Amino acid sequence: MKFPEDLKYTKEHEWVRDNGDGTATVGITDFAQSELGDIVFVELEPEGSEFEQDEVFGTVEAVKTVSELYSPVSGAITEVNEELEDDPELVNTDPYGKGWMVKIKMSDISELDDLLSVDDYKEMVG
Repeated sequence: MKFPEDLKYTKEHEWVRDNGDGTATVGITDFAQSELGDIVFVELEPEGSEFEQDEVFGTVEAVKTVSELYSPVSGAITEVNEELEDDPELVNTDPYGKGWMVKIKMSDISELDDLLSVDDYKEMVG
């Protein structure tokens, strides 16, 4: 299982990449996609939608379950990964690359400090 060092993580198994320009890219972790199984549908809120930290911004539907996605930071969605509409299994095959979900313009960058480090996340998932 992969745990990229340059990301922050949440207890709900989302990852966050600080893009260095006030935006963050968000997806679900390798652990999360492996637990969910084959992902058949991803539903995301549209560009411009605003969220507080920990609010639901979408759902991931797998063969055996539907799981909510929680925003790791407050802000507004600036971009949605349109490829997931036709190819939701990208979340399974490349969760940290082509399987990203949304980009968010962060309203409070300091919220990144509240997230888990790679070591904390590894410890959590065991």
